Amino acid sequence: MPTLICDCNKTMPLDPKALGRALDEDLTLHSTLCRREAGAFQQAVKSGADVVVACTQERRLFGELGQQTEGAVSPIRFVNIRETGGWSRDAKGAMPKIAALLAAARLPEPEPVATVTYKSEGRLLVIGPLEDAERFASVVGDALDVTIFSRGGSGAQERRFPVVSGRVEKLTGWLGAFRLAWSQDNPIDLDLCTRCNACVAACPEQAIGLDYQVDLDACKSHRACVKACDVAGAIDFARAPVAHEDAYDLVLDLRRQPSFLQHAPPQGYFHLPPGEANGPKALGVVLKLRELVGEFEKPKFIAYKQKLCAHSRNEQVGCNACIDICSAEAISSEKSRQQVKVNASLCVGCGACTTVCPTGALTYAYPRAGEQGTKIRTLLATYERAGGAAPVLLLHSQERGQALVEELGRAARVGAAAGVPANVIPLAVWHVASTGIDLWLTAVAQGAAHVALLATNEEAPQYLEALEQQMQVAQAILEGLGYQGRHFSLLRGRSATDLDQELQLVAQRRGATPPARARFAVSGEKRTTLDLALDHLVEHAAAKPESIALPAGAPFGSIVVDKDKCTLCLSCVGACPSSALQDNQQAPQLRMVEGNCVQCGLCAKTCPEKAITLQPRLLLSPERKQSRVLNEAQPYGCIRCGKPFGTLRGIEAMIGKLAGHSMFQGEALQRLKMCGDCRVIDIYSSTDEARIGDQ
Repeated sequence: MPTLICDCNKTMPLDPKALGRALDEDLTLHSTLCRREAGAFQQAVKSGADVVVACTQERRLFGELGQQTEGAVSPIRFVNIRETGGWSRDAKGAMPKIAALLAAARLPEPEPVATVTYKSEGRLLVIGPLEDAERFASVVGDALDVTIFSRGGSGAQERRFPVVSGRVEKLTGWLGAFRLAWSQDNPIDLDLCTRCNACVAACPEQAIGLDYQVDLDACKSHRACVKACDVAGAIDFARAPVAHEDAYDLVLDLRRQPSFLQHAPPQGYFHLPPGEANGPKALGVVLKLRELVGEFEKPKFIAYKQKLCAHSRNEQVGCNACIDICSAEAISSEKSRQQVKVNASLCVGCGACTTVCPTGALTYAYPRAGEQGTKIRTLLATYERAGGAAPVLLLHSQERGQALVEELGRAARVGAAAGVPANVIPLAVWHVASTGIDLWLTAVAQGAAHVALLATNEEAPQYLEALEQQMQVAQAILEGLGYQGRHFSLLRGRSATDLDQELQLVAQRRGATPPARARFAVSGEKRTTLDLALDHLVEHAAAKPESIALPAGAPFGSIVVDKDKCTLCLSCVGACPSSALQDNQQAPQLRMVEGNCVQCGLCAKTCPEKAITLQPRLLLSPERKQSRVLNEAQPYGCIRCGKPFGTLRGIEAMIGKLAGHSMFQGEALQRLKMCGDCRVIDIYSSTDEARIGDQ
């Protein structure tokens, strides 16, 4: 796979020999690859092998040049080594990082996944004041089929677009599938109205505006407007509200309060409150609206495995983490089916649900966890092979985060910033919330001295809270194992200046790492990856306590059973989604495999005696993966045949509760002490029992 490097007119101190040794490739250093030395690029793309071009600024130029080159068949990959390292104050020491970035660019593209399709015919609904709605409609009306839902204001005399008005009941859906439910609750029917303005002139209270709707609070019921509209017959104060429902592909909402309050509204919905309707954001919205006609696809980002889900059992809700954190409200509960439901059309692919999911029932599908893990392992291994020390992995989003990193690199080039430090390796992900404790601990096990996440102003507040909570859990584990230093940071960068200051501090936070680097591959199963990372970290730990206390919400732990309350009904065993709680077929026992526990709380919520308390911790002894007894009791033998059929405490509790009941008096009370078979025999052998067949 040919790799083409360029020092961009000698503005980067690249060392082709050092980079070549790390990549096992002879590299040629170029200075004007996009200009005078473009022939080297043309020769490379004729090879048939994938070509890595270490330049993203001239991506378009190289793409056009490849199309114009006869015999060019090679796929081209682009990687930024300039703003991410070559343009920084310590660029001379950045060769290990640059080698790592080049090595990661050579990895195969993620495997394709199922897609979600949107179809838009350009039916646009504009909601808002009539004059503003008509102004936007006139700008996009040549490309879109516009309908205006008038919410006050005054419009033009000419009727250029369909206008409806009334009360919005509900707006639901997404790109290509919006549904507007509304009621026509105003006396003036806009379909019949001719805009002759006779009603406006006739109304003594001036209760009718040029949106041709009656202000019922100002109206004094003179009905002069009805007389003025006698011919058209558009005004009827006696008409009952009429319910309507219409379908649209796109929605532009110009009201102050949006229809969708979630942080990530549905695709195809745009909100421009009055203060922004005339600002620079409006131009961007108009351009996006004009582009959203046709058929569009996006990856189906999230995969779901119900058998691993800890959301619900027996109509009891345990884990609600994914529902609570979703900023698009794309995840809902289906208690009757003991699962959650992900609406792929609403999902924006942030992956926060996979991060907080304790069991791995929700996993990120594009890229898959294994592919993301391979990239991290490649970055860290190449960095180490090239002679780098104490690498810091900086995870940032592909959009705003990437733009911020590049802005910092350009500022460093002109001396306005220090730039990305030599030991900080940027890694773009779709969204920073898509990575969690499994990948972070894996990165530390594989040699990362620190893992930093760059948050910009695009993240929902609950994402940042969840990431900080995950970092607290991961940090507590490493501190408990004796790994010194701080290993995780959540950077809040609003500008390149903020990011520059944060990165200079992060570059010095060198947490201790295992002496031997882990080489395991990240599994598609979250708990499997966690176990592999923990096993490696424990093996090389300086401290090995029996257990480590963890913050509430951690995905590891045990339960504490109040033996005075527990009757060993074992309802908790049936509720446990991860097989952490087990019974014993040979004796009345409640057993636990602590390594399986995800702290979902279903056992505590199901327990009728309220005898269970969660205990977040990480058990390090071999007992973590073994079954141990939490509670056991003396079996209760049938008073007729002697066969055990319950526990002594359970039968005594049942007798105590039913002893005063009229149905359980005399011999009937004694039958509670019998097994099921003997109870039936006793009923049929008793002469005092009434039977259906008795005459």
